[in-house]
Amino acid sequence: MSAPDEAMLAPVERLARFMATCDVAHLQGVFADVGVTIHENFAPYIFTGTEAVTQWTALFRDHAAELHDLQFSFGPAQDFHGNDMLAYFSLPTTWTGRSHGQSFVETGGWSFVLSRQNGAWRLKAYAWAVTSYRKTH
Repeated sequence: MSAPDEAMLAPVERLARFMATCDVAHLQGVFADVGVTIHENFAPYIFTGTEAVTQWTALFRDHAAELHDLQFSFGPAQDFHGNDMLAYFSLPTTWTGRSHGQSFVETGGWSFVLSRQNGAWRLKAYAWAVTSYRKTH
């Protein structure tokens, strides 16, 4: 396999839908049960340990309070490596929306580590890096 398949991309898309809507229903089955690490661009920046997902979810909702009309799009996955139980890839991502009443475009890259758990791919780790941010109006 030279790229992540649909099953590997499914938790990534559900994660992005949560971020766009803050509807926690999208997070069902997204993260691994244990050992999750999240690197983000809001404090405390690294979420790890048994409460990583719970803490990240709450703080992301705070972070997103001033974000509206979020939309995302993905470029082709890069640097894919994996086997039947563990996979890595990076994903160019563009976010558009409004922040504090102003439209914006943010581009960046997500790196993901997925593990297979109970027959499904789950996020074991991700890191987000903004590569550009501009106000459009």
